[in-house]
Amino acid sequence: MGIASRASLRDWLRAPGSLSRRLARLGQQGFEVQVLSQRIAPLRQLERRALGLPRRGLTLVREVILRVDGRPLIWARSALHQVALAGPWRALKGLGHRPLADLLYHDKRVRRSELQPRRLSRSGHTRRHMQRQWLVATGTQASSQMLWSRNSVFSRCGAELRVMELFAPELEGQRPGSLRRRMRR
Repeated sequence: MGIASRASLRDWLRAPGSLSRRLARLGQQGFEVQVLSQRIAPLRQLERRALGLPRRGLTLVREVILRVDGRPLIWARSALHQVALAGPWRALKGLGHRPLADLLYHDKRVRRSELQPRRLSRSGHTRRHMQRQWLVATGTQASSQMLWSRNSVFSRCGAELRVMELFAPELEGQRPGSLRRRMRR
């Protein structure tokens, strides 16, 4: 099924503002960020292109699962050039289990690019990497339908941060409050 026939998933992919805040409204017990990895690593080609970076250089990569009432719903990866850690994005180092939104939506100097929905290849590197992390973090396989992501670049004082969020299909058809009712059953 293509993105055109998934109107409610499209709503999630194109929703402006904080995804964390939107997710938090779905549950009763709460929203949490499970940090899977925060490390220095090479950028992937799409990240380099989005950030306008050369082929070489170290980057900080943060990968997390966003959960609502303990249920994993989003796998997210953020990446920025290591130089930005000494400058505008230094607070990222101490973010811990707080959502990235805490840095992005409380600073008027931060600007966001247009959201870009993207369907991942079923056998691509990003999806295989996510599947390994998802299995270790949750004890279950990621859905084979977990293919749609949204990508954007946040800019602060000339330094850019790329964020990719990959959506579990359980979000399709969900509006704030609807997941809460379904999970109680």
